[in-house]
Amino acid sequence: MVGLHNQDNSSRRQNQPPPYAAEAKSIPWGALLILVIGAFMAILDSSIVNVALPRFMTLFGSSADEIQWILTGYMLTSGVVVPITGYLGDRFGNKRMYIWSVAAFTLGSLLCGLAWSTQSLTVFRVIQAIGGGMIIPVSMAMIYRIIPREKIGLALGIWGIAAIMAPAVGPTLGGYLVDNYSWHWIFTINIPIGIVAIMLAIAYLEETPVQKNLKPDLVGILLSSAGCFALLLALSEGQDKGWTSQYIVTLLVFSGFVLCLFALWELQVPNPLIDIRLLKNPVLSASLLATCLTTIGLFSAVFLIPIYAQNLLGYTPMETGLLMMPMALVTGLMMPISGKLFDKFGAFWLGMIGMSLVVAVTYYLHTLTLDTSYRHLQVILSLRAVGLGLATMPLTTAGMNTVPRFLVGRASALNNTVRQISGSMGIAYLTYVMLQRQAYHTAVLNESVSLTSPVASLAQAQIKGYLVGYGLNGEAARQGSYSVISGLLARQSFMNAISDTFVVSAVIIALVLPLMFLLSKQRVEQERIKQQNLSQGRLPA
Repeated sequence: MVGLHNQDNSSRRQNQPPPYAAEAKSIPWGALLILVIGAFMAILDSSIVNVALPRFMTLFGSSADEIQWILTGYMLTSGVVVPITGYLGDRFGNKRMYIWSVAAFTLGSLLCGLAWSTQSLTVFRVIQAIGGGMIIPVSMAMIYRIIPREKIGLALGIWGIAAIMAPAVGPTLGGYLVDNYSWHWIFTINIPIGIVAIMLAIAYLEETPVQKNLKPDLVGILLSSAGCFALLLALSEGQDKGWTSQYIVTLLVFSGFVLCLFALWELQVPNPLIDIRLLKNPVLSASLLATCLTTIGLFSAVFLIPIYAQNLLGYTPMETGLLMMPMALVTGLMMPISGKLFDKFGAFWLGMIGMSLVVAVTYYLHTLTLDTSYRHLQVILSLRAVGLGLATMPLTTAGMNTVPRFLVGRASALNNTVRQISGSMGIAYLTYVMLQRQAYHTAVLNESVSLTSPVASLAQAQIKGYLVGYGLNGEAARQGSYSVISGLLARQSFMNAISDTFVVSAVIIALVLPLMFLLSKQRVEQERIKQQNLSQGRLPA
């Protein structure tokens, strides 16, 4: 085994490119801004389309299942292409890959704006997702190449504004464009931005080291693509098809088997697609696990609050977007601040304070009622955003800082693969919990409410009298009063289910706190030096 590890390290050193020339001591702000533009555009489009789905159903005459593939196709494609971005960046250069990915995304946006049916739009969204899925990991890898390590926190904090604010801005902007202009604008708005980003990238970005003799891991590409596709498809359709259905179980078993084969294959090839050996780094592993749990926690608000606001409080999509806008702005404001603090103090205290605040506020969200005010909800979500903005970026950066510079492309691909899968897992699991608890509370409330009780009889009589006053006859008014009571019970059971889901989410986020002890500044620095020495052959594997 020692011989095998030494052989692995030898192959790594042979393929290690020369040091990157741009080892500057200051942040290249122009290059960073170009990377932020591309990331913001890609993430924005993944959420801006949601509000237009009802319009597409009417325009194209499609069913809900057919129209859902506009979202599912994008998610599956982007999830499949993420793992190969590390290899492509090393083989062709991150600047070239960034330009190609933005160009593919822009072309896909143009084609989406010209779509004439659900099928054509789904195909064009796949083209768009090829570029959109690559932009994030490529831009992150490039930041680690061009930014000095002592200032990586601030740079990633600014870059992270795009990752945090775009999902919140998307529904609001999409609703405005669809309501006041045309659905085409949610796609064509990307075209001028994409063209500008490409021109600026060509003019101002510097190319990262290129390993021209790097051979593609074709088996790894095939296994990762098949495994990620099956897993993400199962997570996206599990609730509709049933988690115990043969279709979903087959997808889960197939994905588990293929991903296990992928891991075993990657461990024995000299130039792996995703370097599984990176997981031997305890700081990076803790960082990835913390990122996974935090992503699930992030989606608890991004996913549950719109459902609560629209289905229970009756807000429009535009009002819901404006409800969540302060949360996005606060998080975006906190990201550069946390980045600056990370460069000085490390991830431990930022993570402990930030995630403790997120846990506390997420748990508090279970006290929401059907009468919670708009402003109160905005304040609570903004307070939660302070914690997320403080902790999210340091959790990722602490692990990435321990990776040798020539491996950051592969580590970025691994990080974003984990983020993509955990996001889908989070939505699937939270949806499952919410629906299970809704069924439970519906049964409990139906058992506890009897129309023979004095309170229920009085309420039924009052509702019946109200309906009679609106012209219904006695029997119709009686049946209508029963329907109203049934609707109130269903509404309350749904509210109780969402409250329970927030409690579960708070427990999941709390699991991040013990991991923070592995991400202290001292441990990160020790592991960084150890990994650097290992990559240069100064220590035995």
